[in-house]
Amino acid sequence: MSDKREATLGTPAVEFETERPPESGTFLSVRDLRVHFKTDDGLVKAVDGISFDVSRGRILGIVGESGSGKSVTSQAILGLHKGSNAQVSGEIWFDGRELVAASEADMRKLRGSEMAMIFQDPLSSLHPFYKVGSQISEAYLVHNHVSRREARRVSVEMLDRVGIPNPDQRYDDFPHQFSGGMRQRAMIAMALVCSPKLLIADEPTTALDVTVQAQILELMKGLAKEFNSAIILITHDLGVVAETCEDVVVMYGGQCVEKGPVDDLFYRPEMAYTWGLLGSMPRLDRTRQARLTPIPGTPPSLIQVPRGCVFNPRCRFVERVPNNRCVTEHPDLLETAAGHEVRCHIPAPERRQIFTDEILPTL
Repeated sequence: MSDKREATLGTPAVEFETERPPESGTFLSVRDLRVHFKTDDGLVKAVDGISFDVSRGRILGIVGESGSGKSVTSQAILGLHKGSNAQVSGEIWFDGRELVAASEADMRKLRGSEMAMIFQDPLSSLHPFYKVGSQISEAYLVHNHVSRREARRVSVEMLDRVGIPNPDQRYDDFPHQFSGGMRQRAMIAMALVCSPKLLIADEPTTALDVTVQAQILELMKGLAKEFNSAIILITHDLGVVAETCEDVVVMYGGQCVEKGPVDDLFYRPEMAYTWGLLGSMPRLDRTRQARLTPIPGTPPSLIQVPRGCVFNPRCRFVERVPNNRCVTEHPDLLETAAGHEVRCHIPAPERRQIFTDEILPTL
């Protein structure tokens, strides 16, 4: 923790019963995370055994269709399931501290000061009856023993840093007086006002036009480097991932089906679901007369997850695996190259051949 943070942070350092030195280069480590919900219809396995790491100064993208467990994963990291009917198990190590077993009081001290989240819809996240600037100041005052004048100064400075014009005047505006892009910038300012070590952005560019989207993504990348923050970017847009992230986790049916460096996921993908996502993404660098290739079928019910490979009902390569293993045996997430892991029964050499011969020509 920097001298500046120690001087301004009003709450004492959060003490956890379970601590360990962080592994080299690993700032956030999620291990076998499971989040299940009891319902009248059965047990919803929203997240079912996901693991990944994030280092400071790097951006991890989590991609997948709606209902794949992306947002539930991020909420578990922030401890937002505590006090609900969620059954959370596994381990979440944040800067050497384990969060699954942490109390709600400890998590409240961390949220906002050391970890923060940018939600999908800034209009519903900002209170309509309070001025934008006062909401940012309030976030700063909660974690710092400063005067309201000092909180306003810091908030105006942050509004300026995220690109709000005339920040001293716009501080006193209400959310409805901001455009969609400016509201999103205000949400980023609120998330970053306490210089968090971890920033989670849940679909931060949804419903924004492409120009504003590009500005927001550039802003996030610049601020990540400036604050040396670890960032988790949750999205369904592979174009956003390619532009912003260094590492990617592909989720399907509450599970991680492929993860690795962003170049591997785009140029050397090995999981049929990842192939389907790439095939449904429009390309502007070539003339294409044919329609995009959608993934057949629909995502699985998280109450009745398919046996075997969770993607097998929609996979067109099931018959290439002998003994019906895709339907009866759940595949492990295995390393296929340095830092690149895939959950698939098809042998790695055959997967690469399928991609080269059958998938790549159609992308």
